[in-house]
Amino acid sequence: MRRESKLWFVPVLVLALALSAAATGEAQEPVAAGAGEAVEQSADEGVFFESVDVNLVNVQVFVTDKQGNPITGLGVDDFELFEDRQPVRISNFFAVEGRRPVEETGATTPEVDRPPSEPLDMLPEEERLHLIVYVDNFNIRPFNRNRVFRRLREFLSEKLERGDRVMLVTYDRSLHIRHPFTSNPDLVSAALFDLEKLTGHALHYDSEHRDIMRYIAETDELNQVAYRVTQFAESRYNDMTFALDGLRGMVDSMAGVEGRKALLYVSDGLPMVPGEDLFHALQHKYQDTGVLSRMRDFDLSRRFTRLTDAANTNEVTFYTIDAAGLRVAFSGTAELGRYGNTPGLWQVVESMKVHNLQSPLRFMADRTGGTAIYNTNDVGDGLSRVAADFGTYYSLGYVPGHRGDGRFHKIRVETKRKGLRVRHRHGYRDKPMPARMADSTLSTLRYGFDRNPLGIELRLGDQTAHGRGNYVVDLVVSIPIGNVTLVPRPEFHEARVKLFVAAMDEEGGVADVQEELVPIRIPLEQIEQARAVSWHYAMRLIMRPGGHRIAIGIRDEIGADTSFISEVIRVGAG
Repeated sequence: MRRESKLWFVPVLVLALALSAAATGEAQEPVAAGAGEAVEQSADEGVFFESVDVNLVNVQVFVTDKQGNPITGLGVDDFELFEDRQPVRISNFFAVEGRRPVEETGATTPEVDRPPSEPLDMLPEEERLHLIVYVDNFNIRPFNRNRVFRRLREFLSEKLERGDRVMLVTYDRSLHIRHPFTSNPDLVSAALFDLEKLTGHALHYDSEHRDIMRYIAETDELNQVAYRVTQFAESRYNDMTFALDGLRGMVDSMAGVEGRKALLYVSDGLPMVPGEDLFHALQHKYQDTGVLSRMRDFDLSRRFTRLTDAANTNEVTFYTIDAAGLRVAFSGTAELGRYGNTPGLWQVVESMKVHNLQSPLRFMADRTGGTAIYNTNDVGDGLSRVAADFGTYYSLGYVPGHRGDGRFHKIRVETKRKGLRVRHRHGYRDKPMPARMADSTLSTLRYGFDRNPLGIELRLGDQTAHGRGNYVVDLVVSIPIGNVTLVPRPEFHEARVKLFVAAMDEEGGVADVQEELVPIRIPLEQIEQARAVSWHYAMRLIMRPGGHRIAIGIRDEIGADTSFISEVIRVGAG
């Protein structure tokens, strides 16, 4: 288990992040860009600022006919959008057909000749696809997994564009990134071969489940059997909480990633209620309805709801695959059918077990606008439908009447044309701006997707031994003054900037995001010269020795512009 990384600020500083010369309280003469001197800020006197915080909500919409074929050619007037059952005006509309944006005239951007190795850059960055292939090794049988991998490799190599980003993740009691995000899907396809050598843990549950069913059939003492069923359900429930926490962690890590986000989940199914079929078998054999009350203690439906709510908030669409394929009753069904007093009971129990495993896969896909692939030994057609979603969709944007209220808001999209099927995420939680900035800073930290329109820079300064093997590390963030919005005051021009900093050690431990307000004041007589230089903001952190990645997020509170950068540093390297 990874240890938590800690990011300490030097205790002598009053604030989490300190100014390089806050004690003077005087502005110095700005110098030419590149000279390395800081333009210094004065103390904050509490001047009121109106922060710009416009939250544009984008809803990715997939429209198909009853056979699942994508519907193209729709315009903004063909859609109706509702939030919390109230109609809202669609302020932004974007349509894509065959991986190409549709112009207002309805024609797609023409195809151009390009080498296959070149990325397709027709779509803006906010529409770029980020796909996570998530293999749940803890809830899968190796044979089923490896059968699906053949089609999955074809999907990655043939259905994705070179401009897409794809990552391979496994869950083996904990998350493992098997291949980080790459724009070459063939690398992830090749990495699947290594996964075929890993074991799967679902076989253990099969054996234990058969033993318990046989025990139910052969034992007349209810309390003994009920105890064993409860122990099985409790163990499965605990394992499932960890499995769902792994999925939730992956979803949360994508919160600040810009672009379209999809998670392709591969397993043999997840039980909505661990042991549900066994509890029903007890109830039918012993005619005791009281045993069903115990089953409610293991209901995971609320956890699945919280998972999909998080996915919707972070704009992650679930596509789920039941690798078990076309399910049939296991070989022990005929044997067990000779026991008990209810003809066909065990076939009913087995059917209930299958439904219990598949319903969460359908639930996750349905609530986030994706699709579930199940009851088939060949997932190729299902993956083709997934690829169709990646290539043809509509994006509807609107500005809600609330701002960062922290509540979950439901979304519904309808088409004015009859007979069409519409899929989309069911809602989102309206995060406050500081939370959204922290999310983006953490995503930059984990995945290195820098976005830097403000042109900020991060420099490493001195390192000083601090005791207990730690170091005081000086870091300087440079913010070009000409790139932030300045408001004129009687004696100076002022900008209001918020800085977010996060760190991750080489073992993957992530420290909490720290936030600090950086007011910038420039004397009136220096404003023209100052626009050509940078404001240098110094901070001191106490860090462990070793490799670290530092991520910085900057938000211009007045201009509503943001930048995110990351750098790798070595602490204690001399």
